[in-house]
Amino acid sequence: MVKSDAEHRADLVKYGRLLFERGFCPATSGNLSVRLDDCRVLITPTGVSKGDMKPEDMVVISMDGKHRFGRRNASSEKGMHLLIYRLRPEVRAVVHAHPPKATAFACAGIALDQPIASEFSMALGTVPLARYGTPGTPDLAAALEQLMIKHDAVLMGNHGVVTCGKDIFEAHGKLELVEHFAEIVQGTLLAGRQAELSPEELKKLNAAVLRYKNELKPR
Repeated sequence: MVKSDAEHRADLVKYGRLLFERGFCPATSGNLSVRLDDCRVLITPTGVSKGDMKPEDMVVISMDGKHRFGRRNASSEKGMHLLIYRLRPEVRAVVHAHPPKATAFACAGIALDQPIASEFSMALGTVPLARYGTPGTPDLAAALEQLMIKHDAVLMGNHGVVTCGKDIFEAHGKLELVEHFAEIVQGTLLAGRQAELSPEELKKLNAAVLRYKNELKPR
């Protein structure tokens, strides 16, 4: 079902509030967007708490970053969102936040690529670590460019996490998964060991993912 612009605005308010309430977007941090069509992106405004946004706060920008509609200014990190949409035509939503455990790994310089949890491996594969890029500058987008081509979730060095998906529900869910897996990895580090899945077991998981995707395809 194709959603209206008003429904997309409501979705950004809803998921922004969820991120704020979980402590993933403290103060005015974080940003979310959806691709309305081939020419327009709806993105959250800069300088507004994600727990206090209203539908009319959202900003429409063009694919080259120009302000098209809205009473506020678009997120200063809009370039990152636009880069992902250009790289991945199938992506319709992007979420950037600072979930504390995953962000701690990003600040420690540790990727979440440990093959230890079957469900996470099936859902996201691995979450690589991008080099640091100054927020609100082209360097931030450049740091992500090569990784976002192949990954739906990336740790941003010394910064946070960015995820993407076919809609805002999926992009938000992937962010939740990243934070959940970060907590699991943290637990294994405290326990002093990790039981990694073997290459053969990972191949079986990949095959299971393909079967599941085929089952979801309309017949």
